[in-house]
Amino acid sequence: MEPNLATSIGPISLDRPVMLASGILGISLDVFNRLYRSGAGAVVTKSLSTEPWEGYPNPTIFSVKGGGWINAVGLSNPGAEYFAKMIEPNKDVPIIVSLVGSIPEDFEKMIKQFENCKVTAYELNLSCPHVAKVGLEVGDDPELVKKIVRTVKNSTNVPVIAKVGLGTTHYLNTVGTAIESGIDAITAINTVRSMAIDVQTQRPILSNKFGGLSGTPIKPIALRCVYEISSKYDIPIIGCGGISDWEDAVEFFLAGASAVQLGSAIGDNWIDVFNEINTGISQYMKKKNYSKIEEMVGLAKKS
Repeated sequence: MEPNLATSIGPISLDRPVMLASGILGISLDVFNRLYRSGAGAVVTKSLSTEPWEGYPNPTIFSVKGGGWINAVGLSNPGAEYFAKMIEPNKDVPIIVSLVGSIPEDFEKMIKQFENCKVTAYELNLSCPHVAKVGLEVGDDPELVKKIVRTVKNSTNVPVIAKVGLGTTHYLNTVGTAIESGIDAITAINTVRSMAIDVQTQRPILSNKFGGLSGTPIKPIALRCVYEISSKYDIPIIGCGGISDWEDAVEFFLAGASAVQLGSAIGDNWIDVFNEINTGISQYMKKKNYSKIEEMVGLAKKS
């Protein structure tokens, strides 16, 4: 009997445990359908704002020596209203809508715009490390996190996820505040604030100077965060950060995640990576005599 790859993240049920992370390819319904057919359990949209954002001028992305990327795209997006109309025809794909804003009213307004859409969950971006007044600056303010989460929970019956990252406030405190305010699940982590300098021009490479590091270099950090969250709180977790193969995914399950997201890995293996990881997870489960994902979740904490 083949292992069952279905998983539950609190009230969210998915047929497969590997999702597209926010920020890459989350731009059109055609792409979402293709990703779903290629093995993604869900797709997370680009982070959407109340109005269209242009983002930063080039250069916005830098390839790190030894692997990984630093990006400061600036949360460019067409705006929530446009995006909601674009995905309204969706019937089949589990779509998690990522939202970014600076005040509770921003999130409340955007959720109303998705009322006629099939949305699996909302993911609140409380952790983008390179855009002022949103993302990590919001996540570092416990009172603001509390108000935003409560406002969103009062505005929808759809499950709500908080995506946390590494800021000036300890991320575990942000998680705790979100849980106290009624959040349904946590995604950990976002990209890590970083930079690169051109030794010839002697200037920062990115137009914004600072960006977010993603890819394999941050995997051990993300894994540690998932383990710590799982050890301290009883909350469903989605692991994110540097996942590139099935072994990475299984590590996150063992640390306490019930599902994972990936982004940078698509740059190496294109969308085939979803089926490749699903197949690897299934083979591992068969070898270990696991019938369900949940049988692996958090096992590393018992050693």
